[in-house]
Amino acid sequence: MATLLYRLGKTAYRRWPIFIAGWLVVLVGLGAVAGYLSKPMSNTFSIPGIESVETAELQQELFPDAEAVDAPTATIVVAAPEGKTLAQQPQAAAVASLVADLNALDDVTDGVVGPVEAAAGLEAQVNAGIDDAEAQAKAAGQPFDREAALAQAKTQIASATPLSDDGRVGTVAFTFDEPTVLEVTPEMQDEVRAVIDDARDTGLTVEVSGSAMQSMEPGGASSELIGIALALVILALTFGSLVAAGMPIVTAGIGVGIGITAITAMTAITEVPSSTTALASMLGLAVGIDYALFILARYRNELDHTDDREEAIGVAVGTAGSAVVFAGLTVIIALVALSVVGISFLTAMGLGAAATVTVAVLVALTLLPAILGLLKSKAFGGTFRRYTPAREANGHILNNGVRWARFLGKAPLVWVLLVIVGLGALALPVKDMHLALPTDSTAAKDTTQRKASDLVTEAFGPGRLSPMLLVVDAREIEDPQARQAAYQAVTTWAAGQDDVANAMMAAGNEKGAMVLIQPSSGAEDAATEDLLESLRDGEEAIESETGTKVGVTGLTAIQADVSEKLADALPVYLAIVIGLAFVLLVMVFRSLLVPLTATLGFLLSVMATLGATVAIFQEGMFGIFPGQPIVSFIPIFLIGVVFGLAMDYQVFLVTRIREAHVHGASFRESVVDGFRNSARVVTSAALIMTAVFAGFIFMDEPIVQSMGFALAAAVIFDAFVVRLVLIPALMYLMGEKAWYLPKWLDRIIPNVDIEGENLHRPHLEEHYATVKA
Repeated sequence: MATLLYRLGKTAYRRWPIFIAGWLVVLVGLGAVAGYLSKPMSNTFSIPGIESVETAELQQELFPDAEAVDAPTATIVVAAPEGKTLAQQPQAAAVASLVADLNALDDVTDGVVGPVEAAAGLEAQVNAGIDDAEAQAKAAGQPFDREAALAQAKTQIASATPLSDDGRVGTVAFTFDEPTVLEVTPEMQDEVRAVIDDARDTGLTVEVSGSAMQSMEPGGASSELIGIALALVILALTFGSLVAAGMPIVTAGIGVGIGITAITAMTAITEVPSSTTALASMLGLAVGIDYALFILARYRNELDHTDDREEAIGVAVGTAGSAVVFAGLTVIIALVALSVVGISFLTAMGLGAAATVTVAVLVALTLLPAILGLLKSKAFGGTFRRYTPAREANGHILNNGVRWARFLGKAPLVWVLLVIVGLGALALPVKDMHLALPTDSTAAKDTTQRKASDLVTEAFGPGRLSPMLLVVDAREIEDPQARQAAYQAVTTWAAGQDDVANAMMAAGNEKGAMVLIQPSSGAEDAATEDLLESLRDGEEAIESETGTKVGVTGLTAIQADVSEKLADALPVYLAIVIGLAFVLLVMVFRSLLVPLTATLGFLLSVMATLGATVAIFQEGMFGIFPGQPIVSFIPIFLIGVVFGLAMDYQVFLVTRIREAHVHGASFRESVVDGFRNSARVVTSAALIMTAVFAGFIFMDEPIVQSMGFALAAAVIFDAFVVRLVLIPALMYLMGEKAWYLPKWLDRIIPNVDIEGENLHRPHLEEHYATVKA
C-alpha cells in the first residue's frame, strides 16, 4: 500500500491543477445536483420491535379518531399571582383572552378551553355519570353507594383536572392542525409565542411545554466557528506557520462540504432523515483536520532529509497516508456498525458520517498534496516561529516527546498501575448509570419548557407529566356486560400497582378501551420505569383473567423502550466494532498484543468517561450540574465517535514506533523514536478535539453540555492517558514480544506495508545506524 500511495502523492503534487480542478468539479457538481434535484429531508423515523410503538398502532386501530401518540400537542401553563386564583378578575379575563387568541390561530385546532371552564365541565361530566349510574342501579333494583362513587370520582377528577386545588395554576392544552410534531413549523410556534407574550403582559405567569413547542430551528454555527478558530491557533503553534496552519482547515472544510452536499443530493433518489448531517459535519471536520495534520507533519519531517519536495510528499503520503487509510477504516467501521442498533436515524447518521469520513481520507491523500504542489516552497510561509529543534549528539531531534518517552521508560510498571487504578476508579459510577431520554423536566432551568414543567409538578405532582396509556383489546369478547366488566377489572388492576397515583378509563367502545395511568413519579425517575416493567410483567395474568389483550404506550413508555433498546444494543455494537477493528489492527501492526492493548485501553478510557459523566451529571458531584439521568444515546454515540478518534491516535503513534522497529531499532529506542516523530502531532490533534468538544459544556442545554463533557473527557483520557502513557509503558514491558505474530497467521494476512518498508529512503540507514540500543 505504501508504494501505491507514494506514487499517488507524487502524482497529485506534480499534476496539482488536475487534482484541484477535479475536486472543485466534484464539489460544484454535487452542489448543482443538491440545489436543483434535492428534496426535503425526512423528519420521520421508525423504531421496529418496540412494544410501546406497536401498542400505539393498536390504539389507532381500535380508536381511529383518538389523538395519536405523536400528535403535535402542547400545554400552556398559566399561574395567577400569589394569593389570587384564575377564576378571579382580572385573571379570568386574561385567560379568556389567551384562549380566544389561540382559537383564532389558523394552525391551532378549534375547541381550546380555559382551565376553569374545563375543570367545571369535567366535574359536571363525572357527576352526571354518577347520576346515570345511580338511576340505572335503582331501575334494576340494585344498591348503589353514592358516597363511594363520589370519593372515586374525586380521585379521578384530581388526576385529570386542568386546575390546581387552590385554583392558582391551570393548564391549557392545544393541538396544531398537523399530522405529527415534525410538521410543525417555526412560524406556527412563533404565533403561539406571540399569544403567550401578550398574556404575560396582563400579569399572568405563562409558560409552555410539550414536544410541539420544541425549537425547530437549526443550531447556530458559533460552536463550529469557535472550534475552527481554536484548531487554527493550535495548528499555527504546531507548525509555526500561518499558511501550514490553514491547509488542514481548508482541506477538512472542503471534505465536509462535499460530504454534506452528497448527503443532500441523495435526497433526489432516496429518503434521507434530517438528522443525517449532524454527525457527518462534526466528525468529518475532526478527522479531516487530523488526517491533514498528520500527513503535513510527516511532509515537513521528510524535508529534513531531502530537498526534493515531490519525493518528500510521496514518502509522506506513502507512510503517513497509509496510517490515515487504516485510521479512517476504523472510524468507518465504528460508524457503519451503528446500523446494528436498529433505529433508523442512528443508521442514517452512521452511514452519512462514514461517507464523509471516506471523503476526508481521499481529500487528505490527494487534495492536500495538490495544494502543496501549488504552493511549493511557500507551503510553510507566514512563519512567525522558525522550526529549529534541538539535536542530540547523534543528530537526532531532541524534543519533549523524546524526553517523555524516556521518562516513562524508567518505571513503566508504575505508570501502567497508576493508569489502570486511576481510570478504574473513575469508572466505578458506571454501575449506577441510569439512561433516559430528555424531557421538559430535564431542560435548562431558564427555558419555558422547564418553567412550565416545574409549575405543573408543584401544582399537580410529577406524575402529571409522565402519563401512560393502557390499551385494552376486547374484540374477542362478544357480551357487552362481560366487556364492561373486563374494562373495570383492567382499570382496577392498573390502579393497584405500586407508584400509581390514579388509573381511570379514558375511553371505551365495542372494540376496546383506553385506561389512563398517572404515576406518582416523573418520567425520568427510575420508579416510573419500574412501574412500566411491573405492568408488563402482569399483562399475561390480567389477559388470562379478562379475556382481553393489553399493552402500554404513551410518550413515557416509548421513551423508556427506546432507552432499553439502545442499552441492549450497546454490547452487540461494542463487540462488532472492537472485533472488526482488532482484525484490521492486526493487519496494520502485524502483532497480536499491540491491537489487544489498543482495544483494552480504549475500553478503559470509555468506562472512565462514562463514570465521570455519571458522577458529575447524574449524581450531581461538585454541584455544577443538577442530577438527572444520562441521555440514552450518549453511550453508544460516545463509543462510535471516540473509538474512531482513539484508533486514529493509536495508528498515528504506533506506526512510527513500528517503523523504527522494522528498520532495526531496539524495542526501547523504537518507542522513543516513535514519540520523537508523532507525540507532538497526536498532542496537537487531541488538543484540537478537546477544545472543540469542551466548548459545548458552556452552552445552556444540559444534553449538549453532557455530550460535550463526555466527548472532551474521552479524548483527554484516551489520547493523553491511554495513548501517551499506558500504551508506551506497556510496550516497554512487553519488549520484543509486543511484535509477536504466529507464523501461520503471518503467512495468511496480507502485508500492507504501512511503514513504507518497500520505499527507497537511503537516509534511514544512517538514521537507524546511529540509534543505540
